[in-house]
Amino acid sequence: MTDTHLMAAWQPKPDATLRVEAVDESLPGENEIAVHNAALAINPADWILQAQPVGDWMQYPMILGNDVAGEVVAIGPGVTRFAVGDRVLGQAVGCWTNTPAKGGFQTRTILDVNLASPMPNSMTYTQACVLPLGIGTAACGLFQTDHLGLDHPRMGAKKSGITVLVWGGASSVGSCAIQLAVAAGYDVVTTASPKNADALKALGAREVIDYHRNDVVDAVVAAFDGHQIAGAIFTVGETGPCYDAVSRLKGNRTVASTLPIPEDKPETVTATQIFGLTLRDNEMGKAIYEDYLPEALKNGSLKPAPAARIVGNGLDALQAALETQKAGVSAEKIVVTLR
Repeated sequence: MTDTHLMAAWQPKPDATLRVEAVDESLPGENEIAVHNAALAINPADWILQAQPVGDWMQYPMILGNDVAGEVVAIGPGVTRFAVGDRVLGQAVGCWTNTPAKGGFQTRTILDVNLASPMPNSMTYTQACVLPLGIGTAACGLFQTDHLGLDHPRMGAKKSGITVLVWGGASSVGSCAIQLAVAAGYDVVTTASPKNADALKALGAREVIDYHRNDVVDAVVAAFDGHQIAGAIFTVGETGPCYDAVSRLKGNRTVASTLPIPEDKPETVTATQIFGLTLRDNEMGKAIYEDYLPEALKNGSLKPAPAARIVGNGLDALQAALETQKAGVSAEKIVVTLR
């Protein structure tokens, strides 16, 4: 029987607008929790999937949405980390797994416990929801062995003496990558607009290079003078300058990229493409959402970034939010509240 209090913004077919309708209540299964959503954030993946599937295994209608924050309303068998009433943030996976109950764009979402973290009382749902997909994608690129394979983040990590390049530090993935790399003991050089430089240094970046510079490649190489590269994570922008810079550095010339790998990349550079869901099925889910994130959020060593920009309230506001994100944002995350 349908509970009319549970609603979802469905994507009925590719290249159609969202349709808000009632949905049936779904109960959490083993190692799952049900969350009553209070805030949802928008990612490029959402409007990309609104236009077309990224694989022939994807089925429409689907419920888009990756970033949620809210209150636990039910727990499934085997769940010990959470209880009803807990405030949490989490990465929704419904649109990637053809599981509508696990989509983000609805009033109630089923989350996998290894993709969910408690959030401190000092943090608002609006702040918390900017993190999940960004931090998951950054963690996959930085720490998974099929990407850069760096040391995991931990409290009190010792400095490694080597430096990570984060190309596009003001993006959602970039802001998270800076913080995670620093928490793992690495220095960070990043690229961004000058207006965002102070904010990224506050997140831990050692140096911020203006990507508009005609000599941006030379400037990045100069920033690594005396430092080996631990690898690079590419998040947004033109791929060429990033790969050119990495090809001139000493150390691990590997780029983990959110975008497809360019065919004309330098032969001396190794490249991998990140799929931000893979931490669900390996050790990284636990390493980030259980071993690191709860304490890092509690003590403030990891900050919700980029800043939330609220563009509306309610599921009806999601279509305009998607269009706002698609039009382009800088150092902010588009957010819709549900309360």
